[in-house]
Amino acid sequence: MEVLFEVEEGSLSNVESNKIVEAIIKTLDSKKAKNIKALKIGDKTIIADYFVICTGTSTTQIRSLTDEVEYQLKKGAVPFVRIEGNDCIDWKVVDVHDVIVHIFTEEARDFYKLEKLWSDAEEVDINSIINL
Repeated sequence: MEVLFEVEEGSLSNVESNKIVEAIIKTLDSKKAKNIKALKIGDKTIIADYFVICTGTSTTQIRSLTDEVEYQLKKGAVPFVRIEGNDCIDWKVVDVHDVIVHIFTEEARDFYKLEKLWSDAEEVDINSIINL
């Protein structure tokens, strides 16, 4: 897979969060993640600008999606990527600067209901990103 975007060494603060979100969405889509959503939460909280949420069809796919997001971002020279949930089989979190990616099994996504919790957040039109 090609590099989806690049940043100069040490210049992550200059990268717009929406560019990181675009790269993440394209990566997840290329690996067949299900029900990808991106929520713009920056005006609701200080923890991040965006949440990207998706579903994997198996624990193996969840691991693969997590690994590919990390790989693509590091390949694009994003130096700060942290993975949480390595001990958990049904939910992984990828923390990328001002973007937090949640990769769930269908059951875990139904249980935690992040979209409902953040229902007042603006949803990003991912179809326009995927079809670029």
